[in-house]
Amino acid sequence: MPYPDGPLKNRSVVKHGNYAVLSNDGRVINCVPGFADCKLTILATPKMGASFIQFIGTVGAEGRTTLTYAAQPHEESFIYILDGEGQLKLTVGGESKVMGQGGYAYATAGQGIAFENANGKECRILLYKQRYVPHPDGRKPFTVFGNTNEIEWQDYDGMSNVHLKDLLPINEAFDMNMHILSFDPAGCHPIIETHVQEHGAYLYEGEGLYLLDTDWIHVQAEDFIWFGPFTKQACYGTGRGPLTYIYSKDCNRDVEI
Repeated sequence: MPYPDGPLKNRSVVKHGNYAVLSNDGRVINCVPGFADCKLTILATPKMGASFIQFIGTVGAEGRTTLTYAAQPHEESFIYILDGEGQLKLTVGGESKVMGQGGYAYATAGQGIAFENANGKECRILLYKQRYVPHPDGRKPFTVFGNTNEIEWQDYDGMSNVHLKDLLPINEAFDMNMHILSFDPAGCHPIIETHVQEHGAYLYEGEGLYLLDTDWIHVQAEDFIWFGPFTKQACYGTGRGPLTYIYSKDCNRDVEI
């Protein structure tokens, strides 16, 4: 890494237990057991207040898991191929599929996810896991493979300038979902949201102005945002093109006392 040209700077803002915005200029590579030829950065962890864990990483030409990721009985997990020319063989519960950019898989609690590079080219991935909360009537989620490029956009809350893709089924058996949200220039949320759900959002296109608690923060592609429960939140797309991000959500469960 070259000697810095000018003062050190970083746009990240971390307010433990409330919210965090992590810009890519301060990210470091973490040594995580169970991965070979992968460069992983931990983005979200209970150490900041999140109830889930999320990584971003680059999978090299010989990248693979050497241990199944999130294989503990209480862990459910998700992998998304963010970009790059690499194709990965994703394996969940004995089922395997080779997928490229936009491909993803969801593993139910205890299944875990394994992958290996299938064409010797690099790609970037997002990895996510959280503690599974069983449905009170016993219904169970199921393995999901998909590709975001094959999902049609729908208008978000009936607005023609904000668009949504649901990556997992809208099904009460699932206690989480993954979505892609995209704001056209000048598009915005219809309200300032305050809700119990947490989000982890990875911005991969455009720029915008995000309200987090009482702070308006300029965000842009390659930022990661963690939203704590009941943190006020809303966004305006401010760039010349769309602002687009993939985000997690816990859902479909009562809260514990």
